[in-house]
Amino acid sequence: MDKLSVLTVTLSLVVVMSQVNCTSPTTKRVTKAQILGFDWKNCGQPDAPAVLKTLNVSPDPISIPGDLTASASGSTSVELSAPLSLNVTLEKEVAGFWVKVPCVEELGSCHYPDACDILNQLIPPGQDCPEPLHTYGLPCHCPFKAGSYSLPQSDFYLPNMDLPYWLTNGNYRVQGVLGSQDKELGCVKVALSLHSS
Repeated sequence: MDKLSVLTVTLSLVVVMSQVNCTSPTTKRVTKAQILGFDWKNCGQPDAPAVLKTLNVSPDPISIPGDLTASASGSTSVELSAPLSLNVTLEKEVAGFWVKVPCVEELGSCHYPDACDILNQLIPPGQDCPEPLHTYGLPCHCPFKAGSYSLPQSDFYLPNMDLPYWLTNGNYRVQGVLGSQDKELGCVKVALSLHSS
């Protein structure tokens, strides 16, 4: 995923996840969970138009429900506008091997034709961006103008969540690749361990 869009989409999704709860017959209520060992790295080409420079989250472990502190910075040299395709690869460690998790109910290793549309569904156009994005003038809708973006250290509350039954305890790797017109704009990888009850 384009580094700046990763920053914006990730932070937008964290903000939205802290406010929205989806239920489905294949989900289970998570009353207590911990995310341990959160780590990230860029995986895009050296000449990618945008760069995620920093992404810090704490504490470790992150408790759900609980408080999360995050800060991030990045920049892009081009405007990012719809459609922005997003290819997500989710892997879970099983018996020492990394196994690709298939796309189930639009979660897992999925292709999303337009990340901008996803943001519009989560935060309807015309609605202010959620805090703290709004306070710091960070966008939560396409287009994302060329420039530098920074989220100072900010606090978020993560409520109880409904997770798919298959997204439970274990070690996970997630890779997001953002593209436009068959061109890769950027990529980021995230690793974490999830322990829930």
